[in-house]
Order: sequence, then structure tokens, then C-alpha cells
Amino acid sequence: MSHKHDARPQQPQSSRFLVIGTVLFYLVAALCMVMANKWVLKTTAAPLFFLFAQLVIAVILFIAAHAARLLVVPLYVDTQLLIQLAPTIGLNVVGLSFSNYTLKYVDASVYQVARGLVLPFTVLTSYFFLFARPSLRILFSCSIVTLGFFVGVFLDSVPMVLVGVGFGVASSAITAVHSVVIKKSLDIVKGSAMNLSWYTNLLSAVVMIPIIVFAGEVPAIMDLFFGIGVVPKEGELSDLQTFVWGSFITGALGFMMSLASLLSIKVTSPITHMVSSAVRGVAASMLGMWYFGDIISGGRASSIAIILLGSMYYTWVKHVESQQSPKDGGKYDRVPLEDVEAGKEFSSKPE
Repeated sequence: MSHKHDARPQQPQSSRFLVIGTVLFYLVAALCMVMANKWVLKTTAAPLFFLFAQLVIAVILFIAAHAARLLVVPLYVDTQLLIQLAPTIGLNVVGLSFSNYTLKYVDASVYQVARGLVLPFTVLTSYFFLFARPSLRILFSCSIVTLGFFVGVFLDSVPMVLVGVGFGVASSAITAVHSVVIKKSLDIVKGSAMNLSWYTNLLSAVVMIPIIVFAGEVPAIMDLFFGIGVVPKEGELSDLQTFVWGSFITGALGFMMSLASLLSIKVTSPITHMVSSAVRGVAASMLGMWYFGDIISGGRASSIAIILLGSMYYTWVKHVESQQSPKDGGKYDRVPLEDVEAGKEFSSKPE
């Protein structure tokens, strides 16, 4: 009897530690990725080719790890698999491309503001695709985040590149849909986040080739490798050296981040995954001001603070709601979504 009593609390505790550890791992890897991306995108005129290089390096790392037996990935692709993963691959390519364009046109602090609608979009997407009805308090937290976005866009004294903001908003919407599609796509690869990450990087790299040609980046690529370019100052890297080193660093970081991102969605929920993205963006703004000399005006600072406040309020609400849920089994933020995916109503009782 006493053994049963002692054993019960252990599962929720370990589950929470797994969630916290996964989200922190994702935050660190993703934060480094944003800063390294910005470093390269400030010098290159071929952001899509840069994304392609990142994906290729991630694929090479997967193959190397497979050859060294550090992990095992499937080395086959069939037509049925391509059809089933097409939505995930398409959203991944478009979302990453828009994200790179956002970073190219705006600085780190505006990047956070431009992608400030990720949380509201994800709540909306989860409602339409997973039928996960948000509470009034969740809707209120989304309203706070949305207010922060509009403060940064319309009340900022520093001129903002609207093209970059547009890419950021589009990227936010695509990221929200992608996070839900990933949750579904895990079933296609038998629940393996590793295999899904492998296929996503491999197939996305292949899809990027015609997109680079149609986007007109071939002349910029030729100029990068064979053009004279700007002669760097003593002690500085040339554009090509920056591109090569940046591709290698961001490719390796992307390899780790894709695993962390997928694992974050698998052990939590799409919305919790998006909150960690929002917190990462705030940290990126602070680092951008320190490393790149970004200007954080009063409007931008207020916008970031409001977005962070809304995200923190959302996290607190989800924690309270998970504690009050009578049949949640101690799981954090997963049971409602799993019930929906299993075809159950929100109010139905477990069998």
C-alpha cells in the first residue's frame, strides 16, 4: 500500500523534468541558431542557398552519425512516404525560407516583434485542426501577445522594414500550422522524432534546389564563389569565408535544433513548443543589441515586454489548468490534445 503511494508521485515528477529539460535544450540550440543565422545573413545575397547549405550539412551529420552507429536512420524513401510527408516538407521549406528572409531584412529585436504572433496563430491552428478549445484566460493571454505585436509595429519610433515584418507574420502562421502537422506526422514514422527529423532535412534539401533556381539566386551564388567581392579588412573574414563557416556552424546547430524542436513538440504540445520559441526570441533581442549593435527603442522594448508578459501569463494559465484537470494523470499539457487525436470529445471520460 505504502509502495503504491510512494510510486505515484514519481511519474508526474519525472515527466515534468523531461518537459523542462527538453524545452531548455531547444531554447539554447535555437537561440544559438538565430544569432549565427543573423551573422551570415548580414553578408550574403543568397539566403535560400544558405538554407540549402544548412540542410545539406545536417544531412551529412545524420549520415555520419548513422555510419558511426551513434544513431540509426532509415536509408529508404518510397512514393507513399513522400506523399504522406509532403505537407510537413512543404511547410518546413516555406517556413524556414520566410524565417531567413525575415532575419535578412530586420534585426534581432524586430525579428522577435515580427514573429510575435506565433502563439495566437498556434492557439487558433490547434482549435481548427485539433479541436482543442482554449479557455477564456488562454484567449486573454493571446490578446496580450497580439497587443505587443501591434505596439512594436505601429508605435515604434524607429523605421521598420515592412517587408521583413510581412515575412515574419507569414512565417509565424506557417510555423503554427507546421507544429500541428509535425504532431500528426510522427505517426507516419512510428513516433520516431529522429526519423522524422532525418526525412525532413533530406527531403527539404532536395526541394530547395529548384526553389533556389526559380528565386534567381544563381548569379549571387556564382558571385559568392567566383566573384571578386569586397576585400575584407585585416583580421576579418571574407564573404565566402563567413558563408562557409556560418553554414557549417548553423548546419550543426540546425541538426541539434531540429531534434530538440521535434522532441519538444513530442513531449509537450504544439502550443508549449511555441511559447519556448517566444522566450527564445526575447533572449535573441538582448543578444542582438549586445553583439550586433541593434537599436532597441522604447516601442520595441515595450513590445517585447508585452509579448513576454503574455507568454508568461499563458504558461501560468496552462500550469494551473493542468493541475485542475481531474483525469490528466499528471501529464503537462498533453492529455487534451491526445484525447482529441484519439477521437474523443473534450468532456468525455477515459475508459
